[in-house]
Amino acid sequence: MNTIRAGAFAITSAALAMVILLAGTARLAAQGQPGPIPPPPGHRVPQAPSPQPQPKIPGPAISVETALVSLDVLATDEDGLVLAGLKKENFRVLDEGKAQAITTFEPTGAPITIVMLLENSGSSYDYFAYKAASWGSAFLDHLEPKDYLALVTYDIKPTVRVDFTRNRAAVQEELSMLVYPQFHEANLFDALIDTLDRLKRVKGKTSILIIGTGANTMSQSNLNDVLRRVKGSDATIFCVGVAEAEYLRAETQLSGGSSLSYIQAKNQLQSFAKLSGGSAWFPRFEGEIPDIFRNVATFLRSQYRIGFSPENLAHDGKYHKLKVEIVRPDGSPMIVTTPKGKKQKPVVYTREGYTAPVGPGRK
Repeated sequence: MNTIRAGAFAITSAALAMVILLAGTARLAAQGQPGPIPPPPGHRVPQAPSPQPQPKIPGPAISVETALVSLDVLATDEDGLVLAGLKKENFRVLDEGKAQAITTFEPTGAPITIVMLLENSGSSYDYFAYKAASWGSAFLDHLEPKDYLALVTYDIKPTVRVDFTRNRAAVQEELSMLVYPQFHEANLFDALIDTLDRLKRVKGKTSILIIGTGANTMSQSNLNDVLRRVKGSDATIFCVGVAEAEYLRAETQLSGGSSLSYIQAKNQLQSFAKLSGGSAWFPRFEGEIPDIFRNVATFLRSQYRIGFSPENLAHDGKYHKLKVEIVRPDGSPMIVTTPKGKKQKPVVYTREGYTAPVGPGRK
């Protein structure tokens, strides 16, 4: 079977690619546009601890029996420089505004466990499928030997190409052997829900890197379904949109104004990232890719994992808003000094909340 090659994806113009992409996007409810939250390059990555065991299959992170809520937290200054060396007493967790006692704390440096979720749709003459595979290959350069990676592609349905492995060569080989997409659908919602469900059985910190257009054509699930799953998961989601440059060119050439279909697709990726405490990028140039993937890896290696058992938790299945603050050991707000001597408040990146468990007799 022929493998994906750059020359095989000739298109008449970027405008044609975007017209086909936007025409295939399903009509969705308009979403508010949250801003991306990328920590800039140049972070200092802490030393990784001793190797951890292969991911195992535990119980869910939040359950009626344990009611343990786990959070992966990144702290930086306002310029995006990572704050290293924080202790348990430097974190304050507010559950619906009420301070909680932190019961578990893991410092930074744990190996990465990440699913690379690639769009492999045949839309736009397979152009964006090629782009996603090419960028996915570039991400491998930012992994370390202890990191775990799984590869999943989606068109009409998600397909697990490589299960969690430390063998980057095996993932690279699979990427190079991806055949031309057989379907034009890009069912992102179903693929993301399926991936989140699979990650429930994986122990420790987990994350997802979505590389695609953000378009969703004919998923059985709707946007509200997938947002509920994101809220109920502790996986951090990163998104890299592959269609920004083509969209901007098409917008200029066709003089048709902004496309609601593309804006919705972009907003979806931003929403997944923001809710989960991750980040979303929409590069216009190939030269941006190395820094983006370096940021993803640094982001994950610099996260602290903290956990708490909510006080007086009602097992009602409702979504609880969370806020994490960085404080001094005496509880007063922490102020950090930048290398240039500027005083700043810490910036925290973590998921926005959690879904409470449902008790007996409730639905």
